[in-house]
Amino acid sequence: MGLLVGAALVAQPPVARAFNPFGLFGEDKPAVTANAVAYDLQIQGLGGDAAVLTAVRDVSILYRLRQEPPQTGDELMRRAEADIPRIVDALWGSGHYAARVSIVVGGQVIALDRPASGSVRATIDSLRGRALVPVAVMIEPGPLYRFDRVAVLDQRSDLPFDPAELPQRVVTIAPGDPARTADVLQAAAALSDHFRDRSHPFVKVGRRVPVIDHGTRTVDLTLVVDPGARAGIGGIGVSGTKQVDPAVVRSFIYAERGDPYSRRAMADIRRSVARIEAIGGVRVREGTALDANGQLPVDVEVTERPLRVIGGSVRYSTIDGPALKAYWAHRNLFGGAERLRIDGDLFYFTGPQNWPGGSNRSGFNTDDIGGRLSASFLKPALWGTRNDLLVDAFVQRELTELYTSNVVNGTAAIRHRFTDSFNVRVGVEGEIGRSTDVLGRFDYGLLGVPLAASYDTTDKPLDPTRGVRVTATVTPYLGFGDAPDAFVISRIQASTYYALDDAARTILAGRVAFGSILGGTLGAIPASRRFYAGGGGSVRGFEYKSLGPRTVGGIVTGGMSLFEASVEARVKLTDTIGIVPFFDMGQAYAGSFPDGSAPMRYAAGLGLRYYTAVGPIRFDVAVPLARRQGERPYAFYVSIGQAF
Repeated sequence: MGLLVGAALVAQPPVARAFNPFGLFGEDKPAVTANAVAYDLQIQGLGGDAAVLTAVRDVSILYRLRQEPPQTGDELMRRAEADIPRIVDALWGSGHYAARVSIVVGGQVIALDRPASGSVRATIDSLRGRALVPVAVMIEPGPLYRFDRVAVLDQRSDLPFDPAELPQRVVTIAPGDPARTADVLQAAAALSDHFRDRSHPFVKVGRRVPVIDHGTRTVDLTLVVDPGARAGIGGIGVSGTKQVDPAVVRSFIYAERGDPYSRRAMADIRRSVARIEAIGGVRVREGTALDANGQLPVDVEVTERPLRVIGGSVRYSTIDGPALKAYWAHRNLFGGAERLRIDGDLFYFTGPQNWPGGSNRSGFNTDDIGGRLSASFLKPALWGTRNDLLVDAFVQRELTELYTSNVVNGTAAIRHRFTDSFNVRVGVEGEIGRSTDVLGRFDYGLLGVPLAASYDTTDKPLDPTRGVRVTATVTPYLGFGDAPDAFVISRIQASTYYALDDAARTILAGRVAFGSILGGTLGAIPASRRFYAGGGGSVRGFEYKSLGPRTVGGIVTGGMSLFEASVEARVKLTDTIGIVPFFDMGQAYAGSFPDGSAPMRYAAGLGLRYYTAVGPIRFDVAVPLARRQGERPYAFYVSIGQAF
């Protein structure tokens, strides 16, 4: 190992520390104290190679403990001596197989073949409390070596795999690529994942000693794979339940004995069980050996969440005004993961009601108070099946710019889960209400049979990067009072997500929605049941519920049908920051089908995303295209999660 010339030891007087909140002005140097040997570390010779510098820092004890000075000079030298082989390994792992490393401490150069002398330790001790000891890691990385030959062999035959069993695309390392250890580890992980996804749970990937040719600066790499036996899923056990019936957990496991084993199957079990609100954590433990039938036993270990939860919020909306919200929930009411939740919302409506008879009074008025009191009950896994009971009820006073609605509603439904991705629901709904808007006052009653289906293959609820979502509802109603004798409300919405790269840093997302009311007339449908477009979940840039059929006086009435579509490009600039250009379109129509009787409205905008562990924080700014008189020039939206 070569030696590099080092600088002489120079004593540095203590320097007073300036105020440096959160390290915004660079990292503070360690304080000079009488009880420790503080040092100033420099890593030299790498130029602007940030990747190699990071690799060196990751293994360096001197760097990791730079803010924790040693007690003696001897301890500092031990840190330096231990660092040299670690840094050499890091440089080899970065493809620099001819690298040379030395460290200058106390004016003495040390290397693998040149340990420190005792006198330098005493010299360093003499600086305790007087100055920072300069420590310089001197690196000559040398040339970057590259792969010359890359082979993947089947351990059973010591021959290459058939392309049908191992496609070439699995291992992306090719001759001429930098000979980096990280790329080799990534290739080994890709091989393991490939065979596990093809039902080989005990695949083993190894590598033979690489052949390094210093003359040509090349490396020959051989990876050896033992796929192991092919297996299906064996018995699936449940453990960890204390107060929740294990039968409920089993009903959310859709894998069956004998199904092919794969990483995806294990992830699906984990995700589906985590949907149980009483369950806080899910761990899928794979067996260490195959059972007598050649299948892999699996144990699903769960942890339970606290039984009760309470919360609240205070908010202010430029549309509705100030509001309060509180809720209480019990996640395991009777021991079968039954969830009971009670929500209370109270708000004071400060906006105008732009229709004859609407509230436009100044000053406080109790008629401008609105709110909602709701209760929902979920009984999952009825008798251990995949059928769930859902009961919802609410009392609501809704105040908007377009209408006032007072409603009492109750629904009971059975949901059947075919898979974790697909379920259907059928129920009975009753509603009594009064709706008042520009078209008049409606006192009505409704009795309906809601039918719904949901299909969702997305990977993340708040920030999907792949898959599709489709939700559809069809509800035939019998009407009483001022409502039509019979009518049907239906709505379907579909969205899809496609990643343009393996890291999912650029996502194309699209959404389309359609709604229709068949039966009755526009004037007979309660205002709260009609379709409106515009707003954050619809056509951004336009005010909430501002798009739809209008009266002669220009007041929006809502429609009998709806069409909306959106497209976004979600681009991550860093791990935490992203931008989202988007385009929305939509309109509500007086007829039961979108018939072009009203012009389609368009909006465009740009969003900013801040990605957190919970989900992205969304900030969107949108402008209406072909803006009309009276429409605002822009609108902005802030929320958690993507727009759709």
